[in-house]
Amino acid sequence: MHGQVCIMVTVKKSPYFESLRLSERNRENMEELQRLLGKYLNGQLAHLIISSPRSRSNPRKITFRPIQMKGGLAFQASEYHEKKVFHKNYGKEEAIAGILGHMAGYRQLEVSSQLGGATALVGKKGNVKIKEKPCAACLKEVDLSHNRKKNYILDPAKPVGFLVDLGVQAKDGKIISAKYDKFRQINRFLEFIEDILPKLPKGREVVILDFGCGKSYLTFAMYHYLKVLKGYPVRITGLDLKEDVIGECNRLAEKYGYQGLTFQVGDIAGFGGVEQVDMVVTLHACDTATDYALDKAIRWGAKVILSVPCCQHELNQQMENGLLKPLLGYGLIKERMAALVTDALRAQILESKGYQVQILEFIDMEHTPKNILIRAVKAGKPKDGKAYREVMEFLHVMPTLAKLQEGNTAEERVQGHALGPQEKSPEEPAPVTGVLQNGKEGKGCVKA
Repeated sequence: MHGQVCIMVTVKKSPYFESLRLSERNRENMEELQRLLGKYLNGQLAHLIISSPRSRSNPRKITFRPIQMKGGLAFQASEYHEKKVFHKNYGKEEAIAGILGHMAGYRQLEVSSQLGGATALVGKKGNVKIKEKPCAACLKEVDLSHNRKKNYILDPAKPVGFLVDLGVQAKDGKIISAKYDKFRQINRFLEFIEDILPKLPKGREVVILDFGCGKSYLTFAMYHYLKVLKGYPVRITGLDLKEDVIGECNRLAEKYGYQGLTFQVGDIAGFGGVEQVDMVVTLHACDTATDYALDKAIRWGAKVILSVPCCQHELNQQMENGLLKPLLGYGLIKERMAALVTDALRAQILESKGYQVQILEFIDMEHTPKNILIRAVKAGKPKDGKAYREVMEFLHVMPTLAKLQEGNTAEERVQGHALGPQEKSPEEPAPVTGVLQNGKEGKGCVKA
């Protein structure tokens, strides 16, 4: 196999092989996987992840990591079920046998180690494809402690005023148990901020707008991190339609002496009064409100855009295609497809405007299904939008962001594209909906 690293590890044959009717070649592949495990299961292992279960009854993933026990080195297995995680410790030989046994019910295995990394894809009949990555950029020393401490940007042992007032921390700094997911969400968001720090302007005030700020957990956290912890000169404005919420946020900002943090009552479409914006944040702006926020950010030439969309209903009403008609006939499937297509097209439009775009997981799916974050960084190199326009024509859709950015040209292009007699022209994009239009959160919204 191309790029394969020679493995010289002797491991006893697993009885697992005897339970499978494997071809000679597949048997060799599984034995190769066994040798791979023998190589990487040591104190230099960072993690081993078994994922993509073949059955819903299986845990959604299983991880292994090394831990130092009184009796020596062991490997802790963590089985992730829907709402619970089960842990068990194994010796090396037991761990290898357990992993091999699990692979009959999973499609993928990934290893990360100081020695390098590897992936293994397992077919239904036991055929295994292994790809190793040599140690090009090895990991730092692995922590073998039994209970590893999560390094959060905001130290959970130190009380922060706004977190106390917003009910996330107690006065002694202890995280309120019911708000621990919120604390993790805040820190995850700050990790995204940390990644884009080099993209922010230097030597002048950084202007940031947060559309649909809600109770402003993340807005306060953003100001605290950038101004208090990092020393950036920032001016952050939070925008929402709820007057009582905005009033309380301004009171807290004044209480903490956050002079560069203000909150205003208003919506996305009608907001003005600024000529230059460096970063635009929009979290769980419902339906087309996200599109209006992205349009504003593009027109301002914002260096960074962080957007977590919510309630993408628009394309669900438009999407029609003769070839895909059998699939689109299932309401739930169509709804989920439409949501993913909406965010993918948003990313493509941003790339056509000179942004480098990543689609990232904001928080775990078990906390909220609205877990996609669009991170866009101005790169100055616009891309040809032909490919995404062809997708729009194929699906007979006209997202609000495309209409706002391209105007009548894009609309006429889609309306004039006939894909079949059953198709009709898409409706006019709806006005801004959800929390930023009427001050009420839409069904399923999770406000930060």
